[in-house]
Amino acid sequence: MLFLNYTPELTSLDREIYRFVSAHLEQVVYMRIRELADSTHTSPTSVLRFCRKFECEGYSEFRIKLNMYLKTKKENPINDIDEMAMIDFINRTTQPHYRDKIIEAVELLKDKELILFLGSGSSNLIASYGSLYFSSIFKIALRIEDPVNLPLDYLSKGLSEKICIVVLSVSGETTEIINCLNHLNFTSSSIISITNSSKSTIAQLSDINIPYYISKEYNHHADITSQLPALYTIELLAKEVKKSQIIDE
Repeated sequence: MLFLNYTPELTSLDREIYRFVSAHLEQVVYMRIRELADSTHTSPTSVLRFCRKFECEGYSEFRIKLNMYLKTKKENPINDIDEMAMIDFINRTTQPHYRDKIIEAVELLKDKELILFLGSGSSNLIASYGSLYFSSIFKIALRIEDPVNLPLDYLSKGLSEKICIVVLSVSGETTEIINCLNHLNFTSSSIISITNSSKSTIAQLSDINIPYYISKEYNHHADITSQLPALYTIELLAKEVKKSQIIDE
């Protein structure tokens, strides 16, 4: 949020100030505290409290940090979608390495009774999509909402063996996901990961890893790498599993 790498707890007054600042960055760096207070229908005291929530001692420090953030934003514009990177990925999906990984994953998935999707940040949204897509075309699938408190310890070995966790992570280095997988490795459930690199920690902790290798993209320290390869892989897996089940019947 602005120049912070986390979202501070904001009151309704704080949110009013934040909305104005976000919409008028170039003007705010030159405004006096009274001018900002008048523009947001608050008081200088409210503005000072707002600044402290953004780790600033006062309004002057807030303006300095905001100006630095504005310069960084101008220097690092968001790139257009790289169509060639997408085309390159699609071409690689026809290659033996990717297809072999899909076949391995299909063999693992087709006899499972429950598929659990796990992700964090933007990958959590993809996990939610994956659970809906698998449920509509394959079998029961759910998204893990709390990776810290999984109930798999309380399942019998036979039931645990019928579960597969599909992990989604661009970096493959998300701490809470890694901790969860370290715990899951003591159960009988299977783990498939879809990551940007096969060298990542999450990939190494998985029974099967499907890497997609696409250029990483960041904006103000936020990872905005495309999730299209993960979406494609999820849809392909679900359809291939369904096809294999029809053939086996």
